[in-house]
Parts: sequence; structure tokens; C-alpha cells
Amino acid sequence: MSTAGIHSKVQEVKDLTRIERIGAHSHIRGLGLDDSLEPRKISQGMVGQLRARKSAGIILTMIREGKIAGRAILIGGQPGTGKTAIAMGMAKSLGEETPFTMLAGSEIFSLEMSKTEALTQAFRKSIGVRIREEAEIIEGEVVEIEIDKSVSSGAKTGKITLKTTEMETVYDLGQKMIEAIQKEKIVAGDIITIDKASGKISKLGRSFSRSSDYDNVGPQTRFVQCPEGELQKRKEVVHTVTLHEIDVINSRTQGFLALFAGDIGEIKPEVREQIDQKVAEWREEGRAEIVPGVLFIDEVHMLDIECFSFLNRALESDQAPVVIMATNRGITKIRGTEYLSPHGLPIDLLDRALIITTDPYNQKEIQQILEIRCQEEDVEITEDAMSLLTKIGKESSLRYGIHLITASNLVAIKRKSHEVDVQDIRKVYSLFVDIKRSVQFLKDFEKEFMFHEVSKEELEAMDTN
Repeated sequence: MSTAGIHSKVQEVKDLTRIERIGAHSHIRGLGLDDSLEPRKISQGMVGQLRARKSAGIILTMIREGKIAGRAILIGGQPGTGKTAIAMGMAKSLGEETPFTMLAGSEIFSLEMSKTEALTQAFRKSIGVRIREEAEIIEGEVVEIEIDKSVSSGAKTGKITLKTTEMETVYDLGQKMIEAIQKEKIVAGDIITIDKASGKISKLGRSFSRSSDYDNVGPQTRFVQCPEGELQKRKEVVHTVTLHEIDVINSRTQGFLALFAGDIGEIKPEVREQIDQKVAEWREEGRAEIVPGVLFIDEVHMLDIECFSFLNRALESDQAPVVIMATNRGITKIRGTEYLSPHGLPIDLLDRALIITTDPYNQKEIQQILEIRCQEEDVEITEDAMSLLTKIGKESSLRYGIHLITASNLVAIKRKSHEVDVQDIRKVYSLFVDIKRSVQFLKDFEKEFMFHEVSKEELEAMDTN
């Protein structure tokens, strides 16, 4: 095989890997609001749904200020109207410091634990504890590093000289410290910090006084000022962990390693009570504060009456997160009962919730979403092809239109074209049917299928809908 052939295959594998990492909502960067919480028409991957996004922005502000907890938010709307996108936008806007847990309603029934335990763990994953503690560190500029290796034993010993603007000190280095210095590639002129408790070494950057040592430096090189004052300092370190992580660490013999084991199982109520008491003590001492996060339950109508009863009680707890639920159901049965209710949720839970509704996208908004997805998937498309794709998305569904983007791009690559044209869209449209054509196919060949239990009238009603 020629070298060119091997290179093209490697390149193809790389491109496919990159495409596989693009998710359904990977283009969402936030809610697309300005400082006054007014939604922009197109911003941060969000298009349309101005009223719903503004409502979500108000909720977001209250979450950030810590003024809202133990509340339920319900996002209701037809399929493909951006309910999950709004929840993802809220997660991106909150940042990494605020816990955000995503859960599908059907997951509760597939876990190897009781339904209430699964919901309890989801709740505690969504509540953060910001713990403050003081750590002793050594911070200074490296003046000199001396490392000696014994000829007989091979053991390494060494010394490091650190300085600030006011003092200079020599420290002895052990084997682990020498390995850490060599791993971090620390040299004279670097500004470093050493945690006295753990011995961890962190490189902050290069000293400004050494900026003229080299003619050229890489873009990742960061220059910082030489530290002032004493070499040894006390620094406040802030850790944010969730209550669930603390539960796991304290309920297993292997401690924090249980977080990586995966098989967590059920946690005893006694363990949680002790942890809650300890966290309350830390709060009184000023060492910790509670960070109410967000629990997002998608397809919430899949929960049953027992889960809804648990949610009602859990929302009244002092340490409850904001629960955001999404559903695309109308008036339907509450799972586990024969009673009909709006969205498939009990009336008492609906009464506790702030309800946000989403509207269907118009043709212009569908085109804008498809253009954003083309950019995200790195697909070039002609204007005529985009018009056809928009028409397909409007007449069938937005999701179906989005699915055709990558498929049509692969067809275009096959005919050695750099952009998707109308013929590529038509090709994949003929290969992959949408819901309406699938129903029509079932209607035409109903006698050929096994266990056909739907009457012609019901099929016609489905086709009309």
C-alpha cells in the first residue's frame, strides 16, 4: 500500500472520531441573554424561544444569588422545541462551581437500587459543599537546583534554592520531590509553590526578571512577578464537593476510591445523618457553605406516583436543589395510576412548579438552527441545499433535518465535492424515511407485517397528526 493511501485512511479515521464527539446539544454555549436578561435572537447557539429563555434566565439569576432552593421548574412543550437545549444552556451558564445533574426519568427503574434511593443520590449529587481550609505553602522563585546521584546505590539527593523579594532559603529535596521537579521540568527562574502537607509542586510561570534569557518563547509561557514577603505562607484553599461524594467516601472502606469503582450501591441513612450534622457544624464555624445546584429530570412523565410522592417531600427539605423537569406529554395518565393529569404529573406537584412553555420553531428559526449545526459539524452547504433542508425540517421535523446534515455531507464527499448540494439532500432523503413516510409504508403493506393490531381508522388518524 502506498504512503499516500495510508495517510488518507488515517486522516479519514481522525475526521470520523471528531464527528462522533459532536453531540445533539454540543453547539449550546449558554442561554444567549444580555446583562439585563433580555434574550438575543441568535446567541450562544440558542435560537428563538425568547420567552422561555428569559424565564430560564430569571431562574438562573436566583440560583446564582442563592435565593432559590427546593423549587421545581417544569419545561413543557412539543417534541423538538428545545426543552433540553434550554436546560443545557442553564448548565453552561452556571459554570463548573454549581453542581448540575442530568437524569432521564426511565433511568430510575434500571438502576440496581430502590427508586427512592436513586432519587436521593441524584438530589445529593446536585447539592455542593464549598469547604474552606488554610494550607501552608512555600512560594518563591527558583534560584538554583542541585541534584546528585549516588554511584553505589543510585539514590538521588538534592537541594533547591528559593527566593522572594525579601529573603532567600535553601531546602533539602527527597526522592519524591526530585521526581516531581523533573516531571514538571522546573528550572532556575521558574516561580513555584510547594504544599507542605502533601508535597505537591505547582509551577506558576517564569519570573519577569528572566524574560530576556531567551530570544523566543512559546505561547504557553506565562511570566509572573517574583513573590513578596516570607517564603512560607498560609493560603486559603477552597474545595467544592457534592454531598453525594462525601456520602460515598464515608460509606465505603476504600474511601474516595469508591468514587471511581462505579458500584456504589445503597447508602445507609445513618451515614447521611452524620454527614449532614458535620456539614452543619462546618457552616456554623464558617468553614463551609452550601451551594444549591440543579437537578434536571428529562422525560419526567416516565416517573411513577411513588417517585412523585418522594419529590413532593424532598422539595420541602432545607438542603434541596432546584429541580428542573422537562416533558413533551399533554393530558395523560400518571404512571402507576388510572388518573389523567396535565403533563402526566400529579396536580400537587404541578402546583409547586413554575411552568415554562416552549413554542414550535418557525421556518426562519429552523433554518438558523440548521446553519448553526452545519457550522458545528464542519459541513459546507449551498444556499439551495439549505433551503431544501429547511423545508424538510419544517414539513417533517427539525431533528430529522439535523440528522440529514452529516449523512448528506458523506454523500458529497463520496462524489468528491467540498460542499453539500441539492442532489445530496435528495439522495439521503430517499434513503432515510421520516415518520410520515414510515406510517404511509406501514399503511400500504399492513397485511405483510406480523402482529398488526391497528385499524385503518387509527392509522389514518396517526397520519393526520
